[in-house]
Amino acid sequence: MKTRITEMFGIKYPVICGAMYLVGEPKLTAAVSNAGGMGNLTAGNYKTTDELRAAIRETKKLTDKPFMVGITILPSFHITMDDHRRNLEVCAEEKVGGIEVSGTPLDKVGTQYMDMLRKAGVKMFHKVGSVKHALHAEEAGYDGVYAAGIEEGGHPLNDDVTTMILTPKMAETVKIPVVTVGGIADGKSLAAALTLGAEGVMMATRFMATHECQVHENIKKEILKRQENDTTLICKTVNLQGRAIKNKIVAEILEAEKKGANIMELAPLITGERCLKAWQTGDVDIAPMMMGQSLGRINDIKSCKEVIEDMVAQAKKEIERVRGLF
Repeated sequence: MKTRITEMFGIKYPVICGAMYLVGEPKLTAAVSNAGGMGNLTAGNYKTTDELRAAIRETKKLTDKPFMVGITILPSFHITMDDHRRNLEVCAEEKVGGIEVSGTPLDKVGTQYMDMLRKAGVKMFHKVGSVKHALHAEEAGYDGVYAAGIEEGGHPLNDDVTTMILTPKMAETVKIPVVTVGGIADGKSLAAALTLGAEGVMMATRFMATHECQVHENIKKEILKRQENDTTLICKTVNLQGRAIKNKIVAEILEAEKKGANIMELAPLITGERCLKAWQTGDVDIAPMMMGQSLGRINDIKSCKEVIEDMVAQAKKEIERVRGLF
């Protein structure tokens, strides 16, 4: 498979792992890259730049293939804008393959950081949920954009547009590569994204249900149980929209929002410490676990290599099937 994404990074398949808080660690990152895709080390997992640098170097020991570093620039209880700037500096110094940026655009953080990353050969992608934001990314000098539909886990834009509409509109509007995000879990969705004009796909929830992902086995088994209607949007009322699995804590969050709770009142319910405890203990009710509607397409737990190779094989089969209809 050759697309602008595979050529840009020198990877075998146009399949990218998305940033996942407390999940995107060296082992999983390297496994995805070694399987021919593009792994993703999540910067928010690390409290200091020294820790991030150590994680990058650990990942490089596990793979000689390129990988992304995910940097989410949204309101946080423990990560400041200065922390983000220092993380960008580390990514440039370590010459990572690329960065996935969510939230505030890099040019708003400081154009000097974009210049620094460009000089270091680091490709810059921004995750956006509207054509308007994709155009801004192109004008600012990003190397590509993620077309993030409302189906995705994490923090989809509150425009609430699906990938089926968003991908072709972006691909027809901007000249830089477009990567489809949201609802991606198998070869059928990869084939669909390519026919819609995408140069690749990014998925995160699917990579949680792999042997290399270091979350508790109970969480992985829960993913297999859940269906596409088992997620919901939270924190819309405080402009921090997120898609999470329905559980006890999410029900509490939604009830608190109904009563007009502000961000500080919601803080104890959405703190990262809850997620860390959930991933470690396997308790599926104590944290807002950010996952997408692709849950409905995940039926097994296997290695990252099997996920990607099976995905590509199915995509080829589906493309040939459709070609045979004409």
